[in-house]
Amino acid sequence: MSQTVATNVVIGAGSGMGAAVASLLARRGPLLLADCDTDRLSGVAADLGGDVTAMTCDLAVPADVDALAHAIVRLGALVVTAGLSPSMAPGRRIYEVNLLGLERLVRAMEPVIGDGTAALCFASMAGHLLPASDELDAVLDAPLSATFFDDLANLGYDPDNPQLAYALSKRSCIRLVRRHAAAWGAKGARILSLSPGIIDTGMGRLEAANQPVMAQMVKSSALGRMGRPEEVAAVAAFLVSDAASFITGTDVRVDGGVTVAPNR
Repeated sequence: MSQTVATNVVIGAGSGMGAAVASLLARRGPLLLADCDTDRLSGVAADLGGDVTAMTCDLAVPADVDALAHAIVRLGALVVTAGLSPSMAPGRRIYEVNLLGLERLVRAMEPVIGDGTAALCFASMAGHLLPASDELDAVLDAPLSATFFDDLANLGYDPDNPQLAYALSKRSCIRLVRRHAAAWGAKGARILSLSPGIIDTGMGRLEAANQPVMAQMVKSSALGRMGRPEEVAAVAAFLVSDAASFITGTDVRVDGGVTVAPNR
């Protein structure tokens, strides 16, 4: 396995931040791009050229996740930008992609990780805006439990609420990398998360249009503007590079200072 060239993977590469990350990783060796939107994915792959392959994958479909993992012999960098925002799907569908699918993916990749592997899971600043709750965190730390949705409901959290599903799924993403860091580290691999703020992508603009409060969040942030996809991609590319070899099990906020705004 050590003599096999590692494959870098970007999931959610069909648009936005995923496409921006893909453009930076394309120069680092074999690159596998995945997305549930086949047409957009094919366009990104064609534009990049070189040693780039594309594979349709819906994180909510276990068979898709398994097929993606089986297509890799040795994993280099893994960047997961795929996810659904509140305006894109019902609550349970958001959990299935952002949380359950991500957990299955991380587990499915374990056989192909090794020295130098680095996984970066995209969370969100929304995961930092929730009050602490040990009971809630215990539920979020077991997303594949058969009683997951019932457990949420028993704590008073409506599993069908899209806004809540998005925030909780991203909070769980932040916790997921902490839970897996030691096991990955034992194999010489790293895993961490990145929390973007309000970014000027199709998804970001959709949410801003549907949630007027986001404009005030941008205005009151430390930098006072939306972020650009390439700004987030630059941080992602660094975090999965050898230059970040001592960073694991943590979350990096790239939010322009939204979460530290004094009047948040």
